[in-house]
Amino acid sequence: MHQQTFAEVPFEQYRKPTRREQFLDELNRVVPWAELVAVIEPVYPKAEGPGRPPVGVERMVRLHCLQQWFNLSDPAVEEGLYDSRAMRQFVGIDLGREPVPDETTICKFRHLLETHQLGEQLFARIETYLAAHGLKVSRGTIVDATIISAPSSTKNRTKERDPEMHQTKKGNQWYFGMKAHIGVDSQTKLIHSVAATAANVHDSQVLPKLLHGQETRVWGDSASSGQRHVIRQHAPQAKRFVQTNAHRHQPLSEEERKQNRTKSKVREKVEHAFLIIKRIFGWAKVRYRGLAKNTHWLQISCGLANLYMARRRLLAET
Repeated sequence: MHQQTFAEVPFEQYRKPTRREQFLDELNRVVPWAELVAVIEPVYPKAEGPGRPPVGVERMVRLHCLQQWFNLSDPAVEEGLYDSRAMRQFVGIDLGREPVPDETTICKFRHLLETHQLGEQLFARIETYLAAHGLKVSRGTIVDATIISAPSSTKNRTKERDPEMHQTKKGNQWYFGMKAHIGVDSQTKLIHSVAATAANVHDSQVLPKLLHGQETRVWGDSASSGQRHVIRQHAPQAKRFVQTNAHRHQPLSEEERKQNRTKSKVREKVEHAFLIIKRIFGWAKVRYRGLAKNTHWLQISCGLANLYMARRRLLAET
C-alpha cells in the first residue's frame, strides 16, 4: 500500500467503519487476487510507445469485482469511486495522485474479459483456490435454476425485445428473460457448475452440464423427475433424490409427502447461492443484451458468491 497524501488523510474524530468498509475488508482478504490476475495478464494490453500506460491489471480486477458486488454499470462505478472513500481504498486509488479510471476504460476491460471468455476460467480458478483450502466438491449435487428477468419493453433503438431472451410461465405468472442453472455441492453449498439459457429452456435439458460425474447422490426439484436415464448416464453411481409429483387422479401419499419434505431440507441449500447472487449482489435483472455477456457475468458472480460463502472459513485461516 502506498503512503496516503494529505488529501486522503481522514480527520473525522468520531468516524466508525461502515458496513461497506467491513464487507470490502473481508473480501479483500479472501479473494485470490494473484490467481485472478494470472488468468487475465496474458491477454491484457502491455505498455507500448510514449502514450498513457494501461491501468494495472489487479486494479481493474478489483474495480470489476466492485461492479459485481454492488451491481454497478460502467458510469456508476466510476461515480461510486469518486464518491466513496471505502471503494477508492479497496481499489487503491489516491485522488491526490491520480484520477479514477473513466467509464470507457472500465467498459474496454469488461469487453476484454468477454472477448476471451475468461469468466469460465476465473470461476474455475476460484474453485481450485477453494479446493486448496479444504473446500472440495463432495459426492452430492443439488441442481436448480432461477429466472433472471430482462426488459420486455420494445421502446428502444431496435424497437424489439432481446431476441436471445424468451418468456416462460411459472405458476400463473409469465416471465421474460434468461435462466441461471447451477449445480451446488450438498455439503459446502458451493457452486461447482454454471450454465445460462433462455427462460423457456426446460431445466432437464441442462442437467448434464451441472453434474461432475462423481456423484453418489443427486437432488432436484420436480423438473428433474423424468431424468432418471440422464442421471444414470452422466453420474452412474448416483442415487436420485428428486421431488415426487402428484397427478390429477393420483395424489401423493403421506409417505411420499414425508419423503419430499426430507429431500427439501437438502435442496433448500441451493437457495442460499441464489440469495447471494440476486439479493446481496443485486443481480435480479440482466444487465446486458444477449446470453454471452450475461453468461460471463453469471460465471464471475458465481465464483465471487463462492468466496463470499466461504469467507469465514478463509478468514479463520489468516
